[in-house]
Amino acid sequence: MPRLRWFRVLAVAAAFAAGCSTGDRLFAQQPTLAQEYWVYFGTYTRGASKGIYAYRFRPSGASLTPHGLVAETSSPSFLAVHPNGRFLYAANESEPDNIPGKPNSVSAFAIDAATGKLQLLNKVSSRGQGPCHVSIDKTGKTLLVANYGSGSVAAIAIGADGRLGESTAFDQHQGKSVDPNRQTGPHAHFILPSPDNRFVLTADLGLDQVLVYRFDPRTGSLVPNKPAFGRLRPGSGPRHLAFNPNGKYAYVNGEMSSTISTFAYEPSKGTLTEIQTLSTLPQGFTGNNSTAEVQVDKAGRFLYVSNRGHNSIAQFSIDAHSGKLTAVAHVASGGRTPRFFTLDPTGGYLLAGNQDSSTVGVFNVDPSSGKPSLRQTLTDVPEPVSIVFVPVSGSR
Repeated sequence: MPRLRWFRVLAVAAAFAAGCSTGDRLFAQQPTLAQEYWVYFGTYTRGASKGIYAYRFRPSGASLTPHGLVAETSSPSFLAVHPNGRFLYAANESEPDNIPGKPNSVSAFAIDAATGKLQLLNKVSSRGQGPCHVSIDKTGKTLLVANYGSGSVAAIAIGADGRLGESTAFDQHQGKSVDPNRQTGPHAHFILPSPDNRFVLTADLGLDQVLVYRFDPRTGSLVPNKPAFGRLRPGSGPRHLAFNPNGKYAYVNGEMSSTISTFAYEPSKGTLTEIQTLSTLPQGFTGNNSTAEVQVDKAGRFLYVSNRGHNSIAQFSIDAHSGKLTAVAHVASGGRTPRFFTLDPTGGYLLAGNQDSSTVGVFNVDPSSGKPSLRQTLTDVPEPVSIVFVPVSGSR
């Protein structure tokens, strides 16, 4: 490498080091894919399920080996993995002693990457009712939680040992929207740090808004941005959000309206401007439907949304210049009520958790067209509603 280029590299590194302390630095992305992964399934424990289940997954050949129940815990409806891969966190959306007005919990587990087992570290209050979504900031120091039932969000400190500590921030949403049954108050449904970790975005189904907070990773504080939110069309019921890999666009699915909205995102200001809204359903469909999950592939070429009712994964292509979407296909999800799906770390497979049929559809994803095609169906994960991947120890 020429000497001048080396100086530029060193200057960038020095500037980064000067801008944040060791404890605040973002975890580096791991470019090397593992040969095997643990696949953890969060579930609802209202019936046969007892908590979190696991499979051992080998992308080469899509081999999936069941390992059964790996942690007994109450309705772990959403899971998140620490950036260091050593800890897993669960939103316990409902609990046996669920009492109106009493906050529910979030749980921390240590991952045994060799055996796949999970060891409970501790459980703390989510500071609200019905916690339905969790995520972790890029430094791994803060857990973010959205409480659907009470319409609030909270930040909780994560210790070096993975345990959850004190809450560092809390915000109770206020207001309502147009639907007299589901939007008489706030319902926070999703929370995620921005790609640069400077902002936190949360979708509130009850308000038809994506609220934006300025985030300080050193203290875990959440301060309302100016402007404080991006707005969706009345009655949309925003549920989840996915960023385009280029960081310039964000995509929000309307649970109630069965829509997907494209927003221009300004990273320096944390602002959202709607530029497009499309239906997630094929023309002519007249049954009941609600959307659930939205994801974008690593290359930013395709977007996927799950339809509950139509029981499908809707695929859209993404225009590289405008960020706008074009409908491509609808693929049956392999069961009933695909509450959650995810692309595997290689991007070659898609797993869809079908809540009401207690099945997981495993799909090949065509590398050229992006279209999923069902290859097998798992039938021993009761009420699957969340899926995460963790590399098996020593498989990199």
